[in-house]
Amino acid sequence: MGGRIGHREVQVKAPGKVNVFLRVGSQQADGYHDVAIAYQAVSLCERVRVVPADEFAVEVTGSVELSRVPSDDRNIAIRAAKLLAERTGYRGGARISIEKHVPVTGGMGGGSADAAATLLACDTLWETGLPRDEMLELARALGADVPFALTGGTAIGTGRGDELSPALAQGIFHWVFALADFGLPTPEVYAELDAHRARHATEITPADDAPTVEADVLQALRAGNPRMLAEAMRNDLQAAALHLSPQLTRTLELGEASGALAGIVSGSGPTVAFLAADLDAALELQVALSAAQLNVVRATGPVHGARVIE
Repeated sequence: MGGRIGHREVQVKAPGKVNVFLRVGSQQADGYHDVAIAYQAVSLCERVRVVPADEFAVEVTGSVELSRVPSDDRNIAIRAAKLLAERTGYRGGARISIEKHVPVTGGMGGGSADAAATLLACDTLWETGLPRDEMLELARALGADVPFALTGGTAIGTGRGDELSPALAQGIFHWVFALADFGLPTPEVYAELDAHRARHATEITPADDAPTVEADVLQALRAGNPRMLAEAMRNDLQAAALHLSPQLTRTLELGEASGALAGIVSGSGPTVAFLAADLDAALELQVALSAAQLNVVRATGPVHGARVIE
C-alpha cells in the first residue's frame, strides 16, 4: 500500500483505566502470570494527534510529570504506528503529538491508551481500514492493557489481561485518584509479589493457575452499586506495591478516613483509586485530599474506548 493520505490530521481520545478487581495467578515457566481483571475505563484521557510525515516522530506534553516518557523509538506510540505500517504495507510516516493526562507508570494504562489512540489515529489518517479483529491483534502485541484502551467501557480480562469479554454494567461510578510523583514499573511490582508469596508460602493460600473474577464484583457492576463494588474490590498487586512504596499506606488510610467507600492501588500503582458514593461525596473527598497536600484528580467511569474526535 502506498502513501495516500485522506486527512490532513486526525485526533483521537483514549481513556485511562482502573482495575476494580485484579487477581494474579501463579508464576508460569516463562515468568509471566495469568490474571483475572475487571477493567473500567475512566474519563481521565489521553489525546493523540497525528499528521502526515515522511518519518516517525513523537512529541509529548500534558498535565502529568513527563520525565519518564521517551521521545524516541522507545515510545509505545511510535511502536504502534510502525506496527500498523508494517501490517498494512503503508510506506509513509507520521508525526505524533501526545497530550498526557493519565499518570506515567501509575497503574492506570496511560501508555496503553497512547498506543490504542495511535493505532486508531494512524489507521484513520492513512485510510488503511484495518478490520477490528486485526486492530485488536496488534493491540495485544503492544501490551496487555492496549486492547482494553481500544474497547473501553467495562470488561473482564483474562489470560495476560488481553483476552477481553464485555461486562454488563450500568450507572456512573465516581472516582478520586491520588497521583504519586514517582512511578512503579510493573515488572518490579510483579517480582515483589512473587517474592512476597515465597516469603509467606506457609501462611497464604497458593495462587490459582487460572484465576477468575469473583461473582460479587460482576453483580456490583451490573447493579451500578458503588457500595457493593467497594466491598468487592481487590488487587493482588497491592501488597507488593505497598511494600515497595510504604508511603502509599498513609494515602489509603487518609482517603478512607475522608469519606471514600474504599481505596485501592490502581493496577501496579502507585496511583491510589478511591471510590465515592456519588458526585457530592467525590467532590468532598477531592477537597479533603487536596487540603492534605495530595495531588488528586476526579473522574467518572465507565467511558468509551479510543474514539476519533473532531
